[in-house]
Amino acid sequence: MDLVKEMVIVLGRIVTIIPLLLIITLVMGRRSIGELPVFDFLVILILGAVVGADIADPNIEHLHTAVAIVLIGGLQMLIAKWAITHRKFGRLITFEPTIVIKDGQLLRDNMKRIRYSLDNILQMLRENDIFDASDVQLGIIESNGKLTVYKSPNKGNVTVEDLGIKKTSEGISYPVIIEGEIYSTVLKDLNLNSTWLKNELSKQDISNIEQVFYASVSKDKKLHISLYKQSSSVKPEILH
Repeated sequence: MDLVKEMVIVLGRIVTIIPLLLIITLVMGRRSIGELPVFDFLVILILGAVVGADIADPNIEHLHTAVAIVLIGGLQMLIAKWAITHRKFGRLITFEPTIVIKDGQLLRDNMKRIRYSLDNILQMLRENDIFDASDVQLGIIESNGKLTVYKSPNKGNVTVEDLGIKKTSEGISYPVIIEGEIYSTVLKDLNLNSTWLKNELSKQDISNIEQVFYASVSKDKKLHISLYKQSSSVKPEILH
């Protein structure tokens, strides 16, 4: 009988707490769901923990949980408003945008600072329909973790102002060196070999493969290189 009573209590809590949680989330604003900055992520995490504990443990005062949800939602709204009116405070509670690609060069130090791997960046480039890092003039990891890219002017599609002509793409670029390691199978598939690769590197005064952070080859045999010792300083800075 006690078990049935507890189940009824849990059901009653679910029926009452979910509408309240929905109302608070809607009042907090779509920014919490769409962009999920750091502080909003923490708020949602806490709300989930509070609601989960309330539903799972009938011994917790249900009214206390409801009050906690309202207070947490109110705190989020207050902090969000303060962040808008006090720019410096807003920048303290979120991440700064970080440039990870500049003029086709992958900035390893910046990637390392925000703990993004090369694989992360390459995947995000592909999600932006970019298969060659050299096509990117500027790549920025935003405060919400997404990659924003600005293509080099000669790599973008021509607009109506450019007489309606659409420029053709040079195609996909294939990784042949990643973090100092040669991908021989990729070279073979491109009808190339390590000798060709080393010759191309020597033309750019690179004598040691271990100097190369990332290198790719297009189908027309163009080699694009990003070095480990690439300057991570970009001026002017990109701020919020």
